[in-house]
Amino acid sequence: MTVTPRGEAGARAVTISDVAALAGVSPGTASKALNGRGRLRPETRERVLDAARKLDFRPNAMAQSLLSGRSFTVGLITTDSVGRFSLPVLLGAEDALGAGRMSVFLCDTRGDRIREQHYVRTLLERRIDGLIVTGRRTDPRPPLLLPSPVPVVYALGPSTDPADVSLVPDDAGGARLVVDHLLATGRRRVAHLTGPAHHAAAAVRAEHTRRALREAGAELSGGRVYFGEWSEAWGRQAALVALRADPEVDALFCGNDQVARGAADALREAGRRVPAEVAIAGYDNWEVMAEASRPPLTTVDMNLTELGRTAALRLMDAIDGRPASGLEELPCRLVVRESTGAPTSDGRPR
Repeated sequence: MTVTPRGEAGARAVTISDVAALAGVSPGTASKALNGRGRLRPETRERVLDAARKLDFRPNAMAQSLLSGRSFTVGLITTDSVGRFSLPVLLGAEDALGAGRMSVFLCDTRGDRIREQHYVRTLLERRIDGLIVTGRRTDPRPPLLLPSPVPVVYALGPSTDPADVSLVPDDAGGARLVVDHLLATGRRRVAHLTGPAHHAAAAVRAEHTRRALREAGAELSGGRVYFGEWSEAWGRQAALVALRADPEVDALFCGNDQVARGAADALREAGRRVPAEVAIAGYDNWEVMAEASRPPLTTVDMNLTELGRTAALRLMDAIDGRPASGLEELPCRLVVRESTGAPTSDGRPR
């Protein structure tokens, strides 16, 4: 089939039938692929999208909306004004929603519930098809108060309502990744420096650090978790406290990368070599922080982009009448850098 591309003399508007013919599928299948609907095989969906790109197919948004009763827009509400956690979630959501030609409205509530309700009303007035709610912490949060019902998915910070669908990083698994890695490099005296004890992320990571060490026949260096703040200043202070409590400490597992970077500075100033004498691991894989540390930090990546992508897919399922419920934990991954090099017999890192 030959379709004259847009912009050429005598060009006609490319239709969904043209896209379907080039992709070798029915118009109905092409429509589902372009709108992100239906359970299609990934290769079929990609073939349709590729055909649409080749033909420069641009569906009429108003016509689509009238025919489907949908606006093809989604709201993303965040409490993370800095964007450290919400932007990766947004990028992942856009990757998934873009395949269905859906747009995302980003609203920052700055942690203000009144502002949050204002944005909810504003988005609903725009006839959005659904909402993704995210933030900067993994602490459970109350569900949104919705004046009219739309599908909602919670990403990073779960809803307290078990009937809602919530996606969170597997912090327990992330902590175990670090402990297993440190033990595999020969470390046995592991201290844990982290943020406030009342934060879910700090509490979960600390509990599973204890468990993983105990299951391996080891205990926390210093006999306790060093709870404090999510800051470099606390990392410097806590590292010195950990050294005084156990001068033989050979690893510091820190609850985030800021704490880890501060700890690395304190060890360097104290004359302790990293990683030859003391290994350091962080959490979050905040690349500008982890890679700028000296040495660069081994850390846990919470895969927030994948979290956002999965949240968008769950939302699209709900929009299509297939809602889910409950808490879903997504795996984290360990990013190994120079700060945890294994010690050798001569005291130098491998």
